[in-house]
Amino acid sequence: MNSDSVKSGVQQAPHRSLFNALGFTAAEREKPLIGIVSSYNEIVPGHMNLDKITEAVRLGVAEAGGMPVVFPAIAVCDGIAMGHAGMRYSLVTRDLIADSTECMARAHAFDALVMIPNCDKNVPGLLMAAARINVPTIFVSGGAMLAGRVGGEKRSLSSIFEAVGAYEAGKIDMDKLCEFEENVCPTCGSCSGMYTANSMNCLTEAIGMGLKGNGTIPAVYSARIRLAKLAGNQIVELWKKNIRPRDIMTKEAFENAMTVDMALGCSTNTMLHLPAIAHEAGIELDMEYANEISARTPNLCHLAPAGHTYIEDLNAAGGIYAVMKELTKKDLLHLDGITVTGHTTGENIKNSVNLDPEVIRPIDNPYMATGGIAVLKGNIAPETAVVKRSAVLPEMMVHEGPARVFDCEEDAISAIKGGDIKPGDVVVIRYEGPKGGPGMREMLNPTSAIVGMGLDSTVALITDGRFSGASRGASIGHVSPEAAVGGPIALIREGDTIRIDIPANKLDVLVSDEELEERRKAWRPKEPNVKDGYLVRYASMVTSGSHGAILKSNL
Repeated sequence: MNSDSVKSGVQQAPHRSLFNALGFTAAEREKPLIGIVSSYNEIVPGHMNLDKITEAVRLGVAEAGGMPVVFPAIAVCDGIAMGHAGMRYSLVTRDLIADSTECMARAHAFDALVMIPNCDKNVPGLLMAAARINVPTIFVSGGAMLAGRVGGEKRSLSSIFEAVGAYEAGKIDMDKLCEFEENVCPTCGSCSGMYTANSMNCLTEAIGMGLKGNGTIPAVYSARIRLAKLAGNQIVELWKKNIRPRDIMTKEAFENAMTVDMALGCSTNTMLHLPAIAHEAGIELDMEYANEISARTPNLCHLAPAGHTYIEDLNAAGGIYAVMKELTKKDLLHLDGITVTGHTTGENIKNSVNLDPEVIRPIDNPYMATGGIAVLKGNIAPETAVVKRSAVLPEMMVHEGPARVFDCEEDAISAIKGGDIKPGDVVVIRYEGPKGGPGMREMLNPTSAIVGMGLDSTVALITDGRFSGASRGASIGHVSPEAAVGGPIALIREGDTIRIDIPANKLDVLVSDEELEERRKAWRPKEPNVKDGYLVRYASMVTSGSHGAILKSNL
């Protein structure tokens, strides 16, 4: 289907009358109808500038001979939603975004699409929609926030969450906390570390759906406006050549994305989103394959929260193409796939240069010989669990300690801030998975409290929920199956010994199979946290975190 179905022929006279009502001229109706999916709103700092990006895309489309038509997509600010019931509504928007974009695109027969996302679920939701709708599509994000400064050092959103923990522990006073509050988020844009939004924007380049710089050019740079105009130009070229998302997002492209993910040290949320996007493209990603990729892919970047460099530094160092060029030195990427540039991955990165070997380590001098993410399995996680290995202190790579068990995030935070968690403990937060939450809340508050209180070198946290990309430490999420469906995490008892071995990709509770089976017989489902509204429907349809928390297509 293309826009002729709503513009051409006698039967479309009523449709043309409605285009007349929109102010379309006859000449404009002859042009390809280019939908511009704008995620602009006034509640998400990463989206407050998208009106300017949208206008630049409009100009680019019109200049290239297309007819630009803007329609909206929603977005939640994970930072504002964090730590309360609102976080249940974050991940679930990914599917709402995909579904609503599909509805708008197919109902109005757009010939091509430009996606303008920026923050956490907005990018993967629109990538899912792009794969599903499969008309020529290009992405241009709103760009990253500049890092803030406190005490002469660069800081980001994770710094203020950790500062709250430091204040609760008596390590800083209220004046210092206010200094963090006033300075860590100085501009518009997606928060400045390698958190989920920036991870996904960077991987949009790696997978071939965004132009060079889409993942790294800061939001306040004029280069971001120029990029948007170029994206508007390029979508018309993609339409002319009929280059579609499924031509670009192949199995090899997803392998490239996972490889770049490992090199960058992206958010663990990518392990939810890449399988979901691949599923829409008709490709099934086995999350255990991530360990194979990690085993051969060195970690080249330690961006915040893992280190002290930020997206603006990665941009200045040459951006994602420079990282990819380093990876080609060990033949770690597929180079022949087509991208939205109209050229192959190899052609795109051919002349890229690493301009700062401190920000992007040369491949023969990496931060770690293996990738930034590890997928764990064991009797706690028979399917999988995920950890951002690049943000774990060396002394916590292997850890054994007593379980401190909580059935919700709020109870765990109270215990952490109340001083009830001791060095050596393993905090277990369950019934926060896709079904149990519902919505798989991020656990940035408890992980930040642990770090802020100086416990990150001695305390681990595991959950069937997930973590913000701003989390660091031995934070293991996506434990699957989740507690709400009777997964083994539901059977752990206070004081059980838990063993974490990240290098061996293992996560176990040191309890016999026979004892776990007896506990299983006694287990009863927990009363749902939510009893009405969208979340109830979501919980009835969502699958395991190990499968990307995709929604079942048949009930």
